[in-house]
Amino acid sequence: MKTHRRYTGLLALSGALILGMASSHASTATLAERWTTLRAEQPKLGIRDAAKQLSVSEAELLATGIGKTVTRLADTPHAPREIMRRALDLGKVMALTRNENGVIEVTGEATRIAKQGDEGAKDAEREARELNIAGGYLGGPIDLRFHFTKWKHAFAVVQPGKDGAVSRSLQFFDENGTAVHKVYLKDDGKVAVFDKLVADFRHPQQDGRLAIVPAVAKAADTPDASVDVKEFQQAWKDMSDVHQFNRIVSEFKLSREQALRLAPAGVVTKVAPQAVRQLLEQAAAKGVPIMAFVGNGAVTQIYSGKVNKVQESAGYFNVLDPDFNLHLRDKALKAGYVLQRAGVTSVEFYDDKGELVVTFFGVRERGKPQPQPWLDLAAALPKA
Repeated sequence: MKTHRRYTGLLALSGALILGMASSHASTATLAERWTTLRAEQPKLGIRDAAKQLSVSEAELLATGIGKTVTRLADTPHAPREIMRRALDLGKVMALTRNENGVIEVTGEATRIAKQGDEGAKDAEREARELNIAGGYLGGPIDLRFHFTKWKHAFAVVQPGKDGAVSRSLQFFDENGTAVHKVYLKDDGKVAVFDKLVADFRHPQQDGRLAIVPAVAKAADTPDASVDVKEFQQAWKDMSDVHQFNRIVSEFKLSREQALRLAPAGVVTKVAPQAVRQLLEQAAAKGVPIMAFVGNGAVTQIYSGKVNKVQESAGYFNVLDPDFNLHLRDKALKAGYVLQRAGVTSVEFYDDKGELVVTFFGVRERGKPQPQPWLDLAAALPKA
């Protein structure tokens, strides 16, 4: 009888050990295995949303493909600028920039910037500005403004595309592992150029051990009572160029949306957040050329021109033109504003965290008045 009880106890212990081993295996499944399972369950889920569900950064999730579809690239301080400078040799590309609720995609060939001669000593502001130039990407179809100090991790990705063709891309991430910019090769004649770029910038450490820094909470706004509102409003009125706005906001230690709230009377009009649909629909229907800006703190991407096909799809309101796509999660927008700065009218939309999602301007020639159709479009947007 004792032997039977001892045998039964051993069976129970063995069963518990087996169950424990199975449970341990399930809990220690690799990130790659967890992603494979998630993709099988939700085949249309994008990598950014998959990373959120798996509680990792997009960069960490992408890095699970190193050695198969992904090559890690150099992460030295100047590597991102040098890689983007070399990417000018790729010819026709699709450039993609996104933030939490907006995505902009433009297909074309970047315009190169003519090299300037040495003009003697440079001040600190000019040197800092030149550090954010990569030899092109200003004013052409691929129109970008860089802040390379926020670029950290880079990868080359070669994998089957949606149409069965091979997709080749360069993908860049900040220190938090959040995607800041992606460049997709669209010229089959430049595959060898792409491969040479990847080989030249290949990181010596080809594994997924990335130094990811946790994101910090957004700082609270400076109390309005601590702001010299009179001086700020005067600085706004004294603007001679719309590009001075960011500097003024920084000098007065304001958040962007706070600056709109404290603006001089008559220069900011609040509009309904869903007015973005009317703006795009009317721009398409009336053929009004627009400029669309989407940024994330590390890069701002700009499209200039007309829009044609606009429609809602998959939780986004979209522009779906051959060489320009804009995807806005407009239900996440919580505020919209029409601004007057240095005689220029723009429209901005913000999400529930106070983050700027997208900005629109009318297309105009330098030194000429803003087109009346753009001014009429902005004035007709429904007020909040």
